[in-house]
Amino acid sequence: MSLRALPSRLETLTRLSKPRAILPPVSVCQTYQFIRPYVAGGPRVDPASQKIKFWPIVFIFFGGTGTFMYMVKSRANAESPKPRSQQRPIKMPAINPPADNPKLSAPAKDTPTFSPTSVSVIFVLGGPGAGKGTQCANLVRDYGFKHLSAGDLLREEQDRPESEFGSMIKDYITNGKIVPMEVTVQLLENAMTDYMKNREGGAAGSRFLIDGFPRKMDQALRFEEAVCPSQFTLFFDCPEHVMQERLINRGKTSGRSDDNAESIKKRFRTFVETSMPVVDYFETQGKVVTVEASRGPDEIYEEVKKRMGEKGLEALK
Repeated sequence: MSLRALPSRLETLTRLSKPRAILPPVSVCQTYQFIRPYVAGGPRVDPASQKIKFWPIVFIFFGGTGTFMYMVKSRANAESPKPRSQQRPIKMPAINPPADNPKLSAPAKDTPTFSPTSVSVIFVLGGPGAGKGTQCANLVRDYGFKHLSAGDLLREEQDRPESEFGSMIKDYITNGKIVPMEVTVQLLENAMTDYMKNREGGAAGSRFLIDGFPRKMDQALRFEEAVCPSQFTLFFDCPEHVMQERLINRGKTSGRSDDNAESIKKRFRTFVETSMPVVDYFETQGKVVTVEASRGPDEIYEEVKKRMGEKGLEALK
């Protein structure tokens, strides 16, 4: 470096060595206010007013919990009936009889009309078109049973001109619904009583095949409590498509109002929803004989005879 340039260099060093003024620190809030001046100028909110109020949350929680528990308890009570030992005895209400058939009305009672030691009752169940009627005719011929069809009895009552229940029964059957229990049970009891009055030897040794009954649990329980406990249930198990084909073919000549496509569908649905629980109930008691019914009538009857023998019932000689 030349001597001529030395003064200029010294002046620069002197200027740099002087202490600089220290700016006061700036807070983040001040900086933010500098950048967004309108924020600082806005209305101030009292922090106390911004506290979370807990009482509405507590009220909603306990109120909702209480309502939910009440709904759960109500549904459990509705879906879980009391054991039969805790239920009040079923009283069958009397039916107002038509003028020419006073027997249709029956007083309330708690004991069966007939004893299972002298009267044998076999229920015959199966979907519509399962072949119950055909097999019952075979059993009547070979085993001496009295065949009672709940459906036939209801149709006879429906067609009787003076019947006060005729229109009601017709409406139920046409729509595939179950006729009220009191009517069906009373008609069956009347038919059994008439048969035994006219039978040689009276009630002793009477055998009944009750076809298409019971259709519902209340019918099963009421019949066994008021009329006679059953020996077992003969159940004809058949696929729906086979039963439908049989019914459509039968409808061409039967003249029955319920042998049509619409009624058939309703009857299938009703059987599955209401009658199958009856089969399941008796099966838990070991009182069901199941026969596969999609085969020909003769082949089915051979199995029926075999199963009847297993139950101690032999054909008459």
